[in-house]
Amino acid sequence: MTDPQSLTRKLLAEHLSGGRLVPGEEIDLAVDQILIEDATGSMTALQFEKRDVDRIDVPLAVMYVDHNVLQIDDKNMDEHRYLRSFAARYGVHYSRPGNGISHYVHLERFAKPGEVLVGADSHSTMAGAVGMFAVGAGGLDVAVAMAGYGFSLEYPKVVGLELRGTLPDWVQSKDVILELLRRYGVRGGLGRVFEFKGEGVAALSVTERGTICNMITELGATAAVFPSDERVHEWLVAQEREDDYVPLAADPAASYDETEIIDLSTLEPLIAKPTSPGNVVPVSEVAGTKTFQVCVGSSVNSSYQDLATPAAVLKDNIVHPSIEMTVTPGSRQILDTIARSGVYQDLVAAGARMLEPVCGPCIGVGQAPSKGEPSVRTFNRNFPGRSGTVGDEVYLCSPATAAATALKGEISDPRELGDPPQTTPAPGNPAVDDRHILAPPPPGEARSVEIVRGPNIVPPPEGRPLPEALEGRVVVVVEDDVSTGDMAPDGALGMSLWSNIPECAKYMFRRQDPEFHDRALEWGGGFIVGGHNYGQGSSREHAALSPLHLGIRAIVAKSFARIHRRNLVAQGILPLVFVNEADYGSVNGRWWLLERRSSWLGVMPGQKYRLKPGYSRANVRPS
Repeated sequence: MTDPQSLTRKLLAEHLSGGRLVPGEEIDLAVDQILIEDATGSMTALQFEKRDVDRIDVPLAVMYVDHNVLQIDDKNMDEHRYLRSFAARYGVHYSRPGNGISHYVHLERFAKPGEVLVGADSHSTMAGAVGMFAVGAGGLDVAVAMAGYGFSLEYPKVVGLELRGTLPDWVQSKDVILELLRRYGVRGGLGRVFEFKGEGVAALSVTERGTICNMITELGATAAVFPSDERVHEWLVAQEREDDYVPLAADPAASYDETEIIDLSTLEPLIAKPTSPGNVVPVSEVAGTKTFQVCVGSSVNSSYQDLATPAAVLKDNIVHPSIEMTVTPGSRQILDTIARSGVYQDLVAAGARMLEPVCGPCIGVGQAPSKGEPSVRTFNRNFPGRSGTVGDEVYLCSPATAAATALKGEISDPRELGDPPQTTPAPGNPAVDDRHILAPPPPGEARSVEIVRGPNIVPPPEGRPLPEALEGRVVVVVEDDVSTGDMAPDGALGMSLWSNIPECAKYMFRRQDPEFHDRALEWGGGFIVGGHNYGQGSSREHAALSPLHLGIRAIVAKSFARIHRRNLVAQGILPLVFVNEADYGSVNGRWWLLERRSSWLGVMPGQKYRLKPGYSRANVRPS
């Protein structure tokens, strides 16, 4: 008889193709589904084409166009044409611009209990809401998985997170994930999967669970997993996918590497202050802060209920005169539902600006706030400059808190509004319409598809084998928690260059050091030194491809974010950590020489690296 198992262990054991299920050891997984979005899609597609395969070799892959949609010049449209023709040629489904945000549409139309999803976006973890193991990855890893070679990762620790009770009035699932961020910060989830269990789980809908799973990556975590229960069954029935339902749960008395308890009934409205999702305090602590913008939506909070709540708060009222408010539905399906229910009209009548179902302001494409002025958003990240404004002051909160803030003109605790208003019920089951998800042609026809490549579709730089020794200067030293957004720019202008690494690289570390790009080229590359959690946030491997283009051969940091570390290794850049963190403070721009004592290959634990006497000194080891 086997020992009782967690749901995470069951999912990974079912897909295990190599390695052992021991925390910290490398495992190989068979992959059922691939998620790609357009911002990371071009590099994923270009690297897939190098695999020299005729067609994808996974049961399902979907390309979503939801990021680069502003089209201020021809670059975005050229990219759409490339991605659509790539999808048709190689057997990938293609979700057209305006059909919805990738994570939300995938939850609606494709996420299946019991399967493994690998997504070229860090928030692909959202699909864990239906009992999937869903994980974000860089484009090369996704391309390799899509070609049928599986996916590798370190087997994570599993945190058994017991939910008790039910949420009080005005407290929402966004407050649950903010509570986790308050406890763990943006680094405390590294190497962990959070598995939710307990009687409180049944009180959360699939979309509420999706909010939690989407933002679990902000803890640095690998994934989040909810059981596939009756709430999942209800969701799949409404989506006309009842046949996809499989009941899944941890075994009774399953053991976990760590445990955590959240009593939902004790939670209060929370808010993340600038400039980190981990900077969480009670809303009451910052209530009264005058605000000039409120944005509701994004992939993490754009469900029907997320939009119906602000509509109910604002019904027969107007948005405060000092506030500009925007609302983004998560999908075409949600847009249709709020239109038929009257929620759309209530929001418009209150003065909210209705946006199309795309990522939009969450990724800095439109609605950039004023510098230094508070913007309150229901989004998942508030890293410096992510909104499109240098010096932004972005707060993250629930739709209820955002609605109260829009009404009052200052950050407000929604509990001060009294009893919650009755939200308008959705008009029956949603209108399911898959016509805007284009299925690829059959293989014979697909081979004749011509792939369209505009001038901004530029193949990524080639990696190089690591030599016996790496010599060069430290090009830049950056602080703790530098995000990939500082290495590959957010916003309409920067993201339009993600398919062109030489142009994209010009923006690397522009916030920290505007001269970094030119100095790296002048010096012929060298080394980057970073603090803790280097490369947090997005899975964008442009943050590894740009330094590769600039000749960077190694990065020495206090610690690395999971996806970015793997992206560096995949592109042939050596990620090393200080043996003594105090050495970080004595680093300068003198010449460094890193010499190996054994093979560089794989950057295996236990290898030793040293700096040659006479050069700047620091003890380093593999990360």
